[in-house]
Amino acid sequence: MRVRLKVKEVAEARGVSMTKLHTRSEVAYNTIRRLFRDPYVEITTTTLARLAEALGVATSDLIEDVPDDTPEGE
Repeated sequence: MRVRLKVKEVAEARGVSMTKLHTRSEVAYNTIRRLFRDPYVEITTTTLARLAEALGVATSDLIEDVPDDTPEGE
């Protein structure tokens, strides 16, 4: 099982750009850009909590379990 981050999808659904998310969460812009490009990147729970708070969602809304055999492009 792998953990996939849904930060990009949640941000887009809420109309929050990378820049706005960076400002609201105080997470480095490069980290947010990396999350938008690679949903399998590892982040700390502190970063996850900051992003969730900035987006107004629970941290559990930003992650999902995916089987190991799922291609990274999906």
